Amino acid sequence: MGALRLLAVALTCCWWPPGSQGKTLRGSFSSSMARDAQGQSIGHFEFHGDHALLCVRINNIAVAVGKEAKLYLFQAQEWLKLQESSPGYSCGEKLSKAQLTMTMNQTEHNLTVSQIPYPQTWHVFYADKYTCKDDNENSQAEDIPFEMMLLNPDAEGNPFDHFSAGESGLHEFFFLLVLVYFVLACIYAQSLWQAIKKGGPMHVILKVLTTALLLQASSALANYIHFSSYSKDGIGIPFMGSLAEFFDIASQIQMLYLLLSLCMGWTIVRMKKSQSRPLQWDSTPASTGIAVFIVITQSILLLWEQFEDTSPHSYHSHHNLAGILLIILRVCLALSLGCGLYQIITVERSTLKREFYITFAKGCILWFLCHPGLACISVIFSDYQRDKVITIGVILCQSVSMVILYRLFLSHSLYWEVSSLSSVTLPLTISSGHKSRPHF
Repeated sequence: MGALRLLAVALTCCWWPPGSQGKTLRGSFSSSMARDAQGQSIGHFEFHGDHALLCVRINNIAVAVGKEAKLYLFQAQEWLKLQESSPGYSCGEKLSKAQLTMTMNQTEHNLTVSQIPYPQTWHVFYADKYTCKDDNENSQAEDIPFEMMLLNPDAEGNPFDHFSAGESGLHEFFFLLVLVYFVLACIYAQSLWQAIKKGGPMHVILKVLTTALLLQASSALANYIHFSSYSKDGIGIPFMGSLAEFFDIASQIQMLYLLLSLCMGWTIVRMKKSQSRPLQWDSTPASTGIAVFIVITQSILLLWEQFEDTSPHSYHSHHNLAGILLIILRVCLALSLGCGLYQIITVERSTLKREFYITFAKGCILWFLCHPGLACISVIFSDYQRDKVITIGVILCQSVSMVILYRLFLSHSLYWEVSSLSSVTLPLTISSGHKSRPHF
């Protein structure tokens, strides 16, 4: 299983999508692309407030004027209606439905998007006089390089905020999260290191749990660095954004391995052996095979989700098939592990052991069900708030789950005493009676 985790992490490193595009966009307006698609899609942005701004800079003014270059802005709902009724409208009629239009005849253009009653997504398209023509003789005209900034009003009402409505607040959240991690590290790092260093019944479990926690903290730090840069230029550091996603995926794999190792050991052994030894960890081909299959499946789904999701800063979202399959997998894991622990709890006579299993079940179920639960709860929020609610909620819930597990495995009143009550070792531990190899 240790080799399996290393393989999953290696695959994640080698097979990783490029960083998400920021809200300072650079590229070229192309007549041929605009003609092929009846309008070249430039990007989309969630504007809010009364003084949102779209700023475009171009160099080749003569070509832009000669091609009658224009930008068309559509509200997301209106654009969706046009797409659904596409056969009923000609190219020119579609473009005429744009809520805002900008003619590019200067080096720099500023378009104010005002009087927005609530945050809305706007799509930006480029078109020129060749876009709706049937012949393509002149559609191979020279492209126009551009730089576009999409800005929302800041707290003072000035259009300097690079974050869309759906991303607002994430920078501050990751700053507070990193601050909390730093304070907790200053308080508990030394005592935790001593607990790991001296070994004991929970030695291996604490190592795996601490590794997962360090990966989550690294993800938060990478996100904060990316968002700090993003707030200044609208681009950020795409590598740091991708690194944050990698750390988060590695942490998910680490925790899945830990929880599966514990629960599969208890469940498989309980089905095969007598109730007098309910806590024994037994690495059988069945338990190992199931754990390997589930870990590889989740790794593939997590990577698949990242490649298909093009939205920036939404790696906890579920906009595609892979994300939906991940939610189904987590629900199935929570149900199966919950049922297995429930069967153990119902036949357990010791109050102390039963309390231990109940607390562990709470940590497991919270970890696996927080994402599916928040995905369902997010439906009551506006579209632009859903990804943010899921991202912040999942991080907070999984942090609480880790706290529950830390308290459980560091508690002398639970884990140590349950270990002393059992005639055999707990999962992932070394027997005090003989030097057996930990099944990890």
